[in-house]
Amino acid sequence: MMVRLLAGVMCFVPINGALAQVNYPAKPIRLLIGAPPGGGNDVLGRVVAQRLTDRIGQQVVVENRGGAGQTIAGDVAAKSPPDGYTILLVSSSFMISALVYPKLPYDTLRDLAPITLVADSANVLVAHPSLPARGVKDVIALARAKPGSLAVASPGISGTPHMAAELFKLMTSTNILIVVYKGSGPGSIALMSGEVPLQFSTPPSSLPYVRTGRMRALGVTTKARVPSMPDVPTIAESGVQGYEATQWFGLFTTGGTPPAIVDRLHQETARALRA
Repeated sequence: MMVRLLAGVMCFVPINGALAQVNYPAKPIRLLIGAPPGGGNDVLGRVVAQRLTDRIGQQVVVENRGGAGQTIAGDVAAKSPPDGYTILLVSSSFMISALVYPKLPYDTLRDLAPITLVADSANVLVAHPSLPARGVKDVIALARAKPGSLAVASPGISGTPHMAAELFKLMTSTNILIVVYKGSGPGSIALMSGEVPLQFSTPPSSLPYVRTGRMRALGVTTKARVPSMPDVPTIAESGVQGYEATQWFGLFTTGGTPPAIVDRLHQETARALRA
């Protein structure tokens, strides 16, 4: 798959008799996605929302709250009632933001409760078709020939794709301008319009455009090739030895939510992912 689903990775207290007595859920659940529409978070979140809706008998309503390294969505989730009716899907960028932003309006470890790890994913370096680069080595050559002339779209400061770009610059000794957008979706639009020539994105959000020729995939950031893009080499095998930059996606809810409800969400999500 483009994204590797991880069913039931985080373990919680087994379902017991008390859980059977919890009348949950009795109304729709809000799923906050810490990114605008169109990116990897959004694509994965909507799949999870539909699967959970089918399983629990209540609508899981998606609400995009992008911005500030996913901390806007995190703040809403942290300050919601601890009743399990607000859940949050974020990527590993969210935990990086907790270290980068010194004055968050919430305590990540205290005010949010983990439900489960949902998936892990590669990033992929894509280019506008007009860029005279057929591979990673061509990008490095262009960047070294004209330092500062190439730009790469980032979905937000401190995000995993941003870090992937910074690591690429560091390991290739190149000067590439990082342009920050309000998410992967806006970054992809900027690339396809020719505003920027490069982007680190996720396979789910970029693959449709690669297939139609609106983007060119140059390299993936994992150690091994991605099954959905078997002809795209890894950046490591393209000459940047040791390069690797992956990301995970996870579900959280408000801190203080009863353990039985957290466990119910964990179990139902795991079953949905196995399906």
